[in-house]
Amino acid sequence: MNGRSSAGAIWLLARLRLLRLLNMTAAVQFSGGKRNAEGKSRAASRGKKSSRWLLGLIVGAAMLFAFTTMMRTSVLNLHCKFDSTQRCVKLAATHSAERMHEMASAHLHANHFSPALAAAATLMLLLMWLVSFLLPLASKEMAQADWDLEWLVTLPVERGTLLWARVLERSIANPTGILALWPLCMVLAWYGNHGGWAPLLGAAAAFALLMLAALMRTLADTGLRLSLPASQLRNLQALASVLSMPLMYVGISYSTWSNNSFTLDWARSFPAWTLWTPPGLAVQALTAATTTAALQAAALLCAQVGALLLAGMAVLRHQLRGGVLASGAREAARRGKSAAAATASPQRWRIGTVLQRRELMLLGRDRNFLVQSLLIPVVLIVSQLLVSGRFSSITLLGQNQQMMAAIAFGIGSYVLLLSAFQSLNTEGNALWMLYTFPRPISALLKEKAQLWGVLAMLYPLLVFAIGLAYTPSFNWPLLGYIAIVLAGIPIYALIAVSLGVFASDPQAQETQARVRPAYAYLYMLLCGLYTYALYAGDWLQALAIIILTAALALALWQKAQDTLPFLLDPGAAPPARVALSDGLIAAMLFFVLQHLVAMLMGGAPGRLSTATFAFAIAGGTVYALVRYLYWRHKTAGIPVIFIRQSGAWAGTVHALPAALAACAFGALYMWLLRDTPWWPRQRPHGLHLVLLLTVLAAPLFEEFIFRGLIFGGLRRLGGALPAAAASAALFAIVHPAVSMAPVFVLGVCTAWAYERSKSLLAPMLVHATYNAMVVGVQVAL
Repeated sequence: MNGRSSAGAIWLLARLRLLRLLNMTAAVQFSGGKRNAEGKSRAASRGKKSSRWLLGLIVGAAMLFAFTTMMRTSVLNLHCKFDSTQRCVKLAATHSAERMHEMASAHLHANHFSPALAAAATLMLLLMWLVSFLLPLASKEMAQADWDLEWLVTLPVERGTLLWARVLERSIANPTGILALWPLCMVLAWYGNHGGWAPLLGAAAAFALLMLAALMRTLADTGLRLSLPASQLRNLQALASVLSMPLMYVGISYSTWSNNSFTLDWARSFPAWTLWTPPGLAVQALTAATTTAALQAAALLCAQVGALLLAGMAVLRHQLRGGVLASGAREAARRGKSAAAATASPQRWRIGTVLQRRELMLLGRDRNFLVQSLLIPVVLIVSQLLVSGRFSSITLLGQNQQMMAAIAFGIGSYVLLLSAFQSLNTEGNALWMLYTFPRPISALLKEKAQLWGVLAMLYPLLVFAIGLAYTPSFNWPLLGYIAIVLAGIPIYALIAVSLGVFASDPQAQETQARVRPAYAYLYMLLCGLYTYALYAGDWLQALAIIILTAALALALWQKAQDTLPFLLDPGAAPPARVALSDGLIAAMLFFVLQHLVAMLMGGAPGRLSTATFAFAIAGGTVYALVRYLYWRHKTAGIPVIFIRQSGAWAGTVHALPAALAACAFGALYMWLLRDTPWWPRQRPHGLHLVLLLTVLAAPLFEEFIFRGLIFGGLRRLGGALPAAAASAALFAIVHPAVSMAPVFVLGVCTAWAYERSKSLLAPMLVHATYNAMVVGVQVAL
């Protein structure tokens, strides 16, 4: 094969790798398909002609800009700390970090790189190079049963050409490496006074280092595949995952001006001889003071890279001297011994259900999944805290109890993201087998959520145990933090499993495209919102956040239960039914509309007339909108006020005992408050508006939302008593704190009346009677 044919073959294989990467990215980001009005999937034959690549290009450009900004800040911070410490500290204290960076940028352009700054930049570039090598190595490609090199060798291409093509395509199809190396090299070239040539020169230097990373990756996976079984390959993948995360955090830690941790000492004491390694020569070539010095460093870099590539190719040819297939099956190692050991030692006691034991067994076999789900979260959180300088000593856990609780919840929630969120995805092509079990698949997923919730709970307990050992004295706020975190873990276990159902795409051909990452981002956003409970002003706010989050978890789980039977069918969708999420959305819209209407009316929100009309308009709008949507989608289980078959007033007999119970508790509660500061000292003004609001509008609209939608949705998830308690808790937290207890009892009584009568008229009468009693007592006393 001549040189032209070899170059064409290399370029063809590289293009195939790039196209495969582009298709995988489009499938991951935009999978799900468009559906028509009837819910059927759009024809797949027209899917290739789309503008999805444009959105992918925009996202890639945004990420490149973010990394470039981070690397620029890192270089300027290092310049300030090494070359202009006192002046930068003064500017940062008197002006701002932006003003300090402007001064450092001008100073660096005028004075070039000092030896200390060049050595620190070499350390950063080396760290980013290790990330570009380890992160792709930690992917699942190395331990997959199918090895693409096994069919690539069947092509009519010489072995050497094939190996060069493999290194080239792994160099240009390495998005992680490009994001890690190119921004830093571009920043170095910019401050090396190369002007508009900085992006091109930075790309050239990054490509040289990416070639070495691709060579190391090819040497590693080729040699390891031929000599190790898949189980040990997964162990090495797990090790690569663990190593890559701290290295990445150390590399980006210099972008924080307040970073005075050990990573800064590493950069300050990095040896000067590393400037003659490939990363150091790249730094010299990009930042040299003269063109001659830059050309000499570039020539030496090319010579080193070329020599290493030729040596690596020789090693690859030696590895493949016997072909691409090992002498035996890679999975056969030690299988007989482990099987004999398993049969020789029968299990005496068992943990959990059959499915949970199966999950634990698979977790023990797949070391890569074990490390990524149970160890990587700890490495991520601890690495971020260490390199940022905010966690210099373990004693800070006991001194800063809010930080201790945030770390505990952060680790536990991240464990759930990498485990419970992947409950369906880990089944792979065997997902259909779960549908053959003699149990609903929702019950199986619930068992998985329980298992991962228990495992994730161990991490907060360990963090709290360490923190309590360094706590000067026990206090009640600490007990509250512990309760918030321990309540959040099972809630977010259910949220993670539910979002994992929506994120799963079993029809995707590529393994990496079977999970839609947008739902992972949504999960992290919800976790961030829950942490507000740790910083709430009082315990009622924290309780409200916990109750609302639990309701959200139940709503998502209900939607997931409805979706699961249709997950493997690309064209079918679950029928429309009244769900808990409908009630939550209606309640949120109801309260938002009240504030908007009050603002449009121009009156004060607390004014009685404004509040009455805003309440009526918002309630009527939400009621009409929900009923229209239910009619439009032919929703089943719509709550009704009257039951026509049994007569208009049938079932209202249940309103009498419920109203008596609610009024009795409410009257007793008000009698106990009569001599306290919480008792209203003034009689209500505008009695007709008060009665219109409390006896007519509130029962009509609130019972439709909280009993008809929320209680009705909860009723599909479980028994009547848990549904009544949950809906009453949601009903109570939207009222003032002083009235939460009697309102909760009212919510339970109205739910009982609705459950017995099957119509909204009974709970509306209970609600109206209770409100009339409250107004009457206030007027009388």
